[in-house]
Amino acid sequence: MPCTKIPLPSPAPAARERQRPRTLLGALALLASSAPPAAAATAQTPQAAGAGADLAGDGTLLGLLLAGGPLMIPIALCSVIALATVVERSIGLRGARLGGARFLRQIAEAAAARGPAGALDLCGPGAPLLGRILGHGLEHATAPASERDRLVGDLASTELKRLLASLRPLQVVWSIAPLLGLLGTVWGMIEAFGRIASASGLGRPEQLAGGITQALVTTAAGLVVAIPAIVCHHGLKGRIEGFARRIEDGQRLLERALAAAPAGPPAGGS
Repeated sequence: MPCTKIPLPSPAPAARERQRPRTLLGALALLASSAPPAAAATAQTPQAAGAGADLAGDGTLLGLLLAGGPLMIPIALCSVIALATVVERSIGLRGARLGGARFLRQIAEAAAARGPAGALDLCGPGAPLLGRILGHGLEHATAPASERDRLVGDLASTELKRLLASLRPLQVVWSIAPLLGLLGTVWGMIEAFGRIASASGLGRPEQLAGGITQALVTTAAGLVVAIPAIVCHHGLKGRIEGFARRIEDGQRLLERALAAAPAGPPAGGS
């Protein structure tokens, strides 16, 4: 018996219209559910890749500290120590504290006019350091000139050593800061080459750049701290050397002033 193919009933036009919106809505819903995550992933990838670069390149102090790693903390501490030492020593080595050329002329004029006793009035406990050193020799005005020179030279040597020792923090800073920067460079390069050796480092160059950035930032920071410390150290040391020459000039002026001074009661005994 031949088989008769029974045609399937086709859906009604109204049913087809109802099914089409459902199919379109489903497709749109599928696209809507899949497209935003892909777009979000695409948008987040550059942000994640450039986060380290933005952190190092934003130009702020905090950004540099974070980009340089933990070794930026001792380098920053060295900069604070250097700045405090420079400010304190700049105030302590002023002419008003040490005694300038004007003060030296006043002592010489007083010694020439009133003898050692008149010069000692300007060399009391509240006088500048130059006055206290020269006053130590005026207290022994009756002693031979060689003895006065020895007394003044001993006290001057002690005070100059103390002044030079006060610059020692700057010496420590400009010696240690470059070494800390070099250590940061080595540490950063170790991390960079470690990422190269790993599989993830080959596929993500931003991770490799992070170690190189840390290496360069610490090196630059160490030099930025060390170079001004060296310059300020030599500048302050020059002030101390100038003060030493002023002491020698003061000794010669006092000797000439005492030789031309009128005879009077001695200022002190040897």
